[in-house]
Amino acid sequence: MNTITIPVITSDVTGLSVFKEVEYSVEDYNGLMISERQGALNFRYRISEPGYFSTWHVAGDPTLIIIRSGTLRMTLRNGEYRDFSSGDLFIAQDKLDNNEVFDQQKNGHTAELIGEQLLQAVHIKLSKPV
Repeated sequence: MNTITIPVITSDVTGLSVFKEVEYSVEDYNGLMISERQGALNFRYRISEPGYFSTWHVAGDPTLIIIRSGTLRMTLRNGEYRDFSSGDLFIAQDKLDNNEVFDQQKNGHTAELIGEQLLQAVHIKLSKPV
């Protein structure tokens, strides 16, 4: 059995957004390696122009993001960041606990389009967190 690893932005026990890696098992299915089905609720197409920047926020609902073109930089409060480019994917699922108010000094991540290429992506809302 093989696995595929997907980067995830999630919340730790203190509410800080962190990167982690989630492994999915893939099995041979008539010559193609495939994972079990993952539940999804809907999908949206996204386009962002060069210069796009989103200030601190949380994803809320778990969302699989597939980058089709451009480079999207996701930055955490601790300064750690990852760049995702054409062909990359990741899951954003950092969130606030029930009744928690967004803390401008603690919660969330930023998203920034790096370079001059248009960002095109697909957002797939997952039915449950990973």
